[in-house]
Amino acid sequence: MVSLHKPVTTATPSVAPVAWQPNISRISLDLLQKKADAADELYESCVSCGRRCLDNRQAGKLGKCQTGMKASVSSAFPHFGEEECLRGTKGSGTIFFTNCNLKCIYCQNYDISQEGQGYELEDEEIAAKMIELQQNGCHNINFVSPTHVIAPIMRSLVVAKQQGLNLPIVYNTGGYDSQETLAILDGVVDIYMPDMKYSDAKLGRRYSKIENYPAVNQAAVKEMHRQVGDLVLDPKSGLALRGVLVRHLVLPNNQAGTEFIADFIANEIGINTYVNVMMQYHPEHKATKHDKLGRKITEDEFYAAVKQFEERGIRRLDHRYEEAGKCQYETDKLAVLFKGDMEW
Repeated sequence: MVSLHKPVTTATPSVAPVAWQPNISRISLDLLQKKADAADELYESCVSCGRRCLDNRQAGKLGKCQTGMKASVSSAFPHFGEEECLRGTKGSGTIFFTNCNLKCIYCQNYDISQEGQGYELEDEEIAAKMIELQQNGCHNINFVSPTHVIAPIMRSLVVAKQQGLNLPIVYNTGGYDSQETLAILDGVVDIYMPDMKYSDAKLGRRYSKIENYPAVNQAAVKEMHRQVGDLVLDPKSGLALRGVLVRHLVLPNNQAGTEFIADFIANEIGINTYVNVMMQYHPEHKATKHDKLGRKITEDEFYAAVKQFEERGIRRLDHRYEEAGKCQYETDKLAVLFKGDMEW
């Protein structure tokens, strides 16, 4: 039986490994195909995410994610709103997948994630989008909401590799990924970018309609870190090459349980973890009149969240909020953060 894992490697967080190449260039076509086949097999009784709904997607049954064997895509373009180490000067080559394994009541892209806005594509069409993004100069291929479409992603990567894809793969996930899915991605993904949304399972159930979010999420982040380690940046360009970048969205009234997430990262992953403490929450979808989530966060709430990480020795924090004037929450600043060129 062929192992879907590869040996663990480590690297100094700010220095690129000698003769670095992205995983898509290093992995053999034969092993990549075996991983794609294994991803297809997950769908026979689906365990691709923490829901483990066991639906037979191969037989045409849609999972809780409302997705079968093919992926739908809402958009694909060079994204200049991602973290600086991803967007660089040419943009991050984002592919936004339709639907999601989470059902967040405050989702800012609910038309895509929950209302199905997008178009079903063949594997070859998704591969063509990757190649087009590479030809446009994008620094990486960034799969957004990929967990529920791991099989078509892997099949598309087989095609794209044969067509010359040679960019780092970013796995931009809500963090509710199964260990089976992560085993398939081992040696394929260069940069894991998981959310760490909640520290309390009750909050995950209440706000994203999922069970056991902290347990699934924490196990996933530990496995991601085992595979790729701390975030490695190219010393010349500052671009991310490999590693884990954690995103944590600050919610009003501390509904995410930020201090416990900071504890987990510091104690179980390491203080050299790169974390983006995200400030852009504003009520959308079903949260607009919610008693706990029905308002934007305050400046004090945001800086209290940042302090939770800093006090635990986590200093590799993304500082894009400085571009908006040190988080001064006047109307014009909010327009920049939430509606303007700094797209999140």
